[in-house]
Amino acid sequence: MRVAITGVAGFIGRHLAERLLGDGHQVVLIARTSRSEEAVRASARATIVVNDLTDPAALAKAFTGCDAVAHCAGINREIGKQTFRRVHVEATKHVVEAARAAGVKRIALMSFLRARPNCGSAYHESKWLAERIVRESGLDYTIIRAGVVYGLGDHMLDHLSRALHTFPLFALVGLHEKQVQPLAIEDLVNVLRASLVHGRLASQTVAVVGPEQLYLSEAVKRVAEVLGKKPVYVPMPVWFHYLLAYACELTMKVPLVARAQVRILSEGVVEPALTCDPLPYDLKPTRRFSEEQIRAGLPEPGGFGVSDLRKCA
Repeated sequence: MRVAITGVAGFIGRHLAERLLGDGHQVVLIARTSRSEEAVRASARATIVVNDLTDPAALAKAFTGCDAVAHCAGINREIGKQTFRRVHVEATKHVVEAARAAGVKRIALMSFLRARPNCGSAYHESKWLAERIVRESGLDYTIIRAGVVYGLGDHMLDHLSRALHTFPLFALVGLHEKQVQPLAIEDLVNVLRASLVHGRLASQTVAVVGPEQLYLSEAVKRVAEVLGKKPVYVPMPVWFHYLLAYACELTMKVPLVARAQVRILSEGVVEPALTCDPLPYDLKPTRRFSEEQIRAGLPEPGGFGVSDLRKCA
């Protein structure tokens, strides 16, 4: 079959593309800029279209002949014109409009476990608005509310690894820790594939989290043990992390932590904020946050340096 994927330069979109291409499907990769193409493995079966999701007509042309669309585009911080409303809400409107115009029957939307309205977080609220657009689209949809996802090329293991290589102290979010359920990218891709290729989970909103509930400190300690590091863990109030995130967003190309991430970690990432449909037993994630899984997802050893700053080469 033929599947279009938005956000293909991102972590989830890239892994989904590689899995579908490996299964022999035709894939249309929607990249925001021409440089995004570098993040995708070259394949004779892949069609790469540069489109920033602002032009529904051009997007409809890219979707022509596709059986399904995976809408994986998203951001966790706002930079210039790349706002939560523009990327999560307006882009979703354009994707839905283009899918209908191109005759695409099925769409899968990547949302967030804690997405909800009127919570004071532009990230959470914009994800919920995107969900509403897809539900009201008239298309055969699946909305996937995922928690903290990890794997090769992610933000979680990449930033944890680099932070542990750089700093002797590790500040934990909040004086009273919350829990997370780390989700392996392979398990998430299985759910996306079931929806897109096999037509499962039609008209459903499902929550997808890993099989283990861990305090953030335990997750960090597991990564540190694999790296052979022994940092000092210091619980810090949430306001400190918001200040740190604000500074990181101003100074770093890819922030060590973003304000939306602080909100996410401060309330925990275990239960969906709103009611979801049950995930079928055979699609429930099984990969634990083990040493083997952590090693498979770690980047090349190295810490943060001046090249990570916005004003430095």
